[in-house]
Amino acid sequence: MPAAERPDDSAVPATDAEAAPAARAEAAPAEAMRAEAAPTETGDARTSLANPAVRRRIRRVLPWTLLLAFGIILLDQATKFWAVTELEPGVGYPVIGDAIEWRLVYNPGAAFGIGGEYTWILTAVAAIAVVAIAVFVSRISSTRWAIAIGSLFGGAISHLGDRLFREPAFARGEIVDFIDYFGFFIGNVADIALVLGAIGVALLSVLAVSPTRPEPASAQPETTRAP
Repeated sequence: MPAAERPDDSAVPATDAEAAPAARAEAAPAEAMRAEAAPTETGDARTSLANPAVRRRIRRVLPWTLLLAFGIILLDQATKFWAVTELEPGVGYPVIGDAIEWRLVYNPGAAFGIGGEYTWILTAVAAIAVVAIAVFVSRISSTRWAIAIGSLFGGAISHLGDRLFREPAFARGEIVDFIDYFGFFIGNVADIALVLGAIGVALLSVLAVSPTRPEPASAQPETTRAP
């Protein structure tokens, strides 16, 4: 009589105990991918404009950003009015020796008088810059970014006002400069605000400070395991 054939082990269904390790091994890559994606999704949600918390922070910061910009505009235009009424064009008035002087000039161009024959182009560029900064201002919820961008916003608006409304013609106005630095550069208060704002933006970018700062992560309650 022929010997009984042994059943093939591969045909025998695995028990639950044997199948569990294989199932866990298959599920591990998917769980790892979800774990890696979770922080990114959480971080995006915490800085997204769709997040009500972000919108609340923007509403708190926005008035102070606009107030800073308005203060710079007011100070810049007030000092330009003083310079136009009190200073003789081209005449130097020492303030700190020869280092800083009051010297009134009218600048139709950009820095150092560059592009004076293309004033209307500079006006268009200034208008585009103001619109771009305004859009960015409406999205800021970080106080440090608000200070930097508020300085840029105020300086840019004040310069645009000069371009639009000062002589010799609309959109061809000349910038009033009166602060002479070592005889090398003549600027105004708006220039100071623009330079400081640009430095602030550069530093915040290097330090990776988000314009829409996330809320602090809430503490997660610890779970106790059964012994």
